[in-house]
Amino acid sequence: MSQPDLLRIEGLSVAFRVGAHDVPVLRDVTFSVPAGKTVALVGESGSGKSTIASAVMGLLPARARITGGRILFSDPKAVTQNVSLTQLDAASYRRLRGARIAMAFQEPSAALSPVWSIGAMLVEALQAHENVSAAEAKRRAIDTLRRVGFPDAEGAFRNFPFELSGGLRQRAMLAASLITRPPLVIADEPTSALDVTVQALALKLLGDLQDEMGLSLLFITHDFGVVANIADFVVVLRQGEVVEQGTARDVLKSPQAGYTRDLLAAVPRLEGEAQPFTATHANSKAIEVLTPVWRDRMAPPPGTPLIHMEKVVKRFTPRKQGLVNPAGVIEAVAGVGLDITAGECLGLVGESGCGKSTLSRLIMKVMRPDAGSILVLDGHQMRSLDQLSGEALQRYRARVQYVFQDPFASLNPRLTVLDIVTEPFAIHGYGTASERIRWAGALFELVGLDPAMLRRHPNAFSGGQRQRIGIARALALGPDLLICDEPVSALDVSVQAQVLGLLDGLRTDLGIANLFVSHNLAVVKAIAGRVAVMCRGRIVESAPTKELFAQPTHPYTKALLAANPEPDPDRPLDLAALMEGRASDPAAWPKPYRLQPGAKPRYETVGDGHVVAVA
Repeated sequence: MSQPDLLRIEGLSVAFRVGAHDVPVLRDVTFSVPAGKTVALVGESGSGKSTIASAVMGLLPARARITGGRILFSDPKAVTQNVSLTQLDAASYRRLRGARIAMAFQEPSAALSPVWSIGAMLVEALQAHENVSAAEAKRRAIDTLRRVGFPDAEGAFRNFPFELSGGLRQRAMLAASLITRPPLVIADEPTSALDVTVQALALKLLGDLQDEMGLSLLFITHDFGVVANIADFVVVLRQGEVVEQGTARDVLKSPQAGYTRDLLAAVPRLEGEAQPFTATHANSKAIEVLTPVWRDRMAPPPGTPLIHMEKVVKRFTPRKQGLVNPAGVIEAVAGVGLDITAGECLGLVGESGCGKSTLSRLIMKVMRPDAGSILVLDGHQMRSLDQLSGEALQRYRARVQYVFQDPFASLNPRLTVLDIVTEPFAIHGYGTASERIRWAGALFELVGLDPAMLRRHPNAFSGGQRQRIGIARALALGPDLLICDEPVSALDVSVQAQVLGLLDGLRTDLGIANLFVSHNLAVVKAIAGRVAVMCRGRIVESAPTKELFAQPTHPYTKALLAANPEPDPDRPLDLAALMEGRASDPAAWPKPYRLQPGAKPRYETVGDGHVVAVA
């Protein structure tokens, strides 16, 4: 017997007012969310997923209006069923919103108040909808925190968001949406910012809570791997229209729409051969235009050592309430050895907090190591990075450039993209104003953008276009190494494939090496020639890409592989490999890999170029 519909959207159309015109953003959208089930809304950025969520929550912006259709909600506790949400007044919506329909937002850091403790936010949300005492509200809040998996719920009640990890902040966001025990929760990309292991545990948590509390979920995502592990039904959106819907198995196994098939084809997978993508080859005319500013580019032959790190250590002293924490120092990088050669792509993978970004900053000399050595290619010889200063350091920083994770935060919104892309020329004293404009146009052509767009501001570009602008800025001085810090984690799968193709084309055509930092092994498999796996400041396994994926050895590497969701309902996540969330704890690893706090591993060779850390 089929479940009754808790939410039904019928012919919903929404338009945004732009100047004197209405621009349609949703067109005749129809689907339903059955009671106790999960419906995944899937599509690329701009497809209308979040607009649907805003319409259901009654939170459309002022310039938006519903031009057709209706939204019906059947609250199991209400006397009147099939309430038309599109006809509710503001007061009625306030009583419903949060109490009976709740929302878990994509970015918990932005959704949680930095000046309120987690407990205060939960108590305030509960007392806004229910007449309960402060003591009862606190009890319910702590119980909810316990239900969403906080190991110390009473301690979390007193914590502020900045004191929690990304995974725990996401759990706090879930607790805020569940505190009133609503029958319907709208989850807007709630796991997209999480590491794959944390994401896997969050998906299990959502499934457990759904069974325990009888929740219905409207789950917004662009990740078909997540869909395969949580959804009962799938609705695929494109440019505001439903192109396909059905059971998760039918849509993932037998997609009927060409758009759905294209999205599935763009998903990086761990099984089989590496995901193919089309390399974007460098424009030879653009390279010729850039010759004056790239005249000092070294472009060493492939295989030439660029970076050699040996026993590198970086320590931080944690602080609490302005005082040095007596618990001692934290080794963010703990004795790392790493080599990067010209023309290669080295994948550096691991969870947030493992030391990947710290290692990248050490290579950039934004930070100095506390121990060990970093040798870099300077001219025709390897020199200590610590000894580079003045002109030599300026030359080095021109040759090693950074591509940031967030294409929205890394571009100054007050500047035009022309100002952004030409800034490196100005800093290093290259060219006249007219020459810089010409070079900027060549850089845009190099990354596949129209030079006619140079006078625009970043807000006029999509996420994928912004990431290309970030790459163009990084290419300005003709680098030999790009440090790409999670450069595609915030992008849709099709845009992600385009950026990967661009980076690979730059590597093959111009010999620009990549240190590709990521927590997604499937993406790394698609682009990297070698992979180093990092955990708690240590490299725990390193191997050529094919060897690592064919014969993963370290338990942490196996956990990362097991946590990567595949877009196949017949291949669910292997949660046992996550060791109940302790996969990143060296003291919990089985022998001979187990490491006690402060212990340094030794390395064993287990294959051609394949080494693994053991106690």
